[in-house]
Order: sequence, then structure tokens, then C-alpha cells
Amino acid sequence: MSTTYPTAPAAPLAAPAERSSPARAPAKPAAARVPLMAQPRVQRVVYPLLVGLVLIALWQGLVTAMELPPYLVPSPLLMLKTLFTDWAALGGSLWVTVKITVLAFAVATVAGVLISFLFVQSKRIETALFPYAVLLQVTPIVAVAPLIIIWVKDPTASMVICAALVALFPIISNTTLGLRSVEPDLQSYFKLNRATRMQTLLRLRIPSALPYFFGGLRISSGLALIGAVVAEFVAGTGGQGAGLAYQILQAGFQLNIPRMFAALLLISLTGVALFALMAWLTRAALGSWHASENSMDW
Repeated sequence: MSTTYPTAPAAPLAAPAERSSPARAPAKPAAARVPLMAQPRVQRVVYPLLVGLVLIALWQGLVTAMELPPYLVPSPLLMLKTLFTDWAALGGSLWVTVKITVLAFAVATVAGVLISFLFVQSKRIETALFPYAVLLQVTPIVAVAPLIIIWVKDPTASMVICAALVALFPIISNTTLGLRSVEPDLQSYFKLNRATRMQTLLRLRIPSALPYFFGGLRISSGLALIGAVVAEFVAGTGGQGAGLAYQILQAGFQLNIPRMFAALLLISLTGVALFALMAWLTRAALGSWHASENSMDW
């Protein structure tokens, strides 16, 4: 008697492998070209210019319609004409004011950064000295400038010191805040790796403080210009070393109001140029890594 054993069913023949054709990548849609006026960089330039042109046209129209005399309110066209005709005097005064402003701004930047480094080393030092920095800020420079001009014999040096005192506090305040605003986890990581105080300052605190520092520079640049003009008013220097403030005083005494407005225009344009330069420097330093300069709105 033969015994039969069950056999496993034969495996079905595998179907021949289908030749798979490589999938085609979907074609990327062509990037839509952004109109010129929709670009943020163009808008930042065009919109303020349009507002300025509207205001100037309104100013010119009111002066013409009301027939205001030039010794009260000069028209924009007369102011520009005076700027060109008196450029020999106004241009030299502009250079003097810009020189004092730049020197004062440089002195305030170096002194403010060094004082901030000193404050961040010890909380006791900051507690003991920071109120004097605040006292320096709230003291009117008009009251202090005559003493500085008397103590410092060189007129240019005295005006630089006066303007630097005005521009000093924003750099101290912002830089100290930035040096203190360090992520606690990163600070603990540096302590865990036994980083020295200098390594922590250079590799952790200074990069964290850069946005605050550049914010202080933008404020301080304008204050340096204001301090320079105020110091020139107090000093009252004339001749070839006279700044724009002296030109304003002289024009006021002579009732040459168009020349006064032309000098004021030069001061305003200098302040705008300083702010624009600081904004460009901020974007050049922080644009590649910091979120404040990487926003899609700009």
C-alpha cells in the first residue's frame, strides 16, 4: 500500500518584469517677474520721494498763492537757488560740521563700547557707574558746553567733546543691554566647557550684542550731528572754521532767511545720509544671519 504525501502547490510563474520608464520631473513654473514698483527696495526709495515732492509742491504753492515775502518764508525754489549761489560759504561750513560730527561719533562709539565691556564684566561695576551715565544723558549739553569750551582751549576739540557726550549714552545703553541679552542655555554650555571670560565675551556676548549695538549706532549718529550743531551755536566761532550753525546765526542777524533755510536743508540732508549709512552698515553686517535684517518685508 503506497503512501502519498501532499505536495506544496507550485509557485506561480513570476510575471516578466515590466520596464519602468523614469518618471519625468514636473516642469518648474517660470518665476513671475515682480513689477518694478512692487519691489520693496524700490518702494523704500520711491514712496518717501513722492511724499517729499508733494510737500514741496504744497509749500511752493502756498508761498506763491499767499505772496509771502522771502524774509518770512522763502519758497523751495528760492532756497535751492540760494544754496547754489552761496555754496562757497555753505560748502565749507558743511565740511566743518561733518568733520566735527564724524569725530564725535567715532569717539562716542569707542568710549561707549569700552564702557559697556567694563559694565558687563561685573554687575557691581555696572550698578555703581551706570547712574552716572544716565546723569550724563539727562544733563543739558547747552549748560555744559560753555564750561568745556573754557576748559579746552582748542575750539574743534571742545566741540568734538560736546558732541561726543550727547552721542555717548545710546551706545552704552544698547551695547550693555545686548551683552547682557545672552541665551541662558548657551551661557550654560560655555560654562560647561570651561570657557574663559574672554572667550565668552568674544564668541558669545559680542555676536548676541551686534543687533543692539547697530541700533545704538543709528540713534547715536543723529545725536552726534545735533551735538555738533549745538556746540557750534555755543562756541560761536566764525571765519574759515565756522560750521553751519554759525551760518544760521549770521543769516538770522542779517535777515537772510533763504540762506538760513539752505543751511537747515544741509543739516537735515546730512542727518539723513548718516542714518542711511548706518542702516546700510547694519544690513551688511547682519543681513546674512540675523532675523531682523532677513525679513521678507524688506
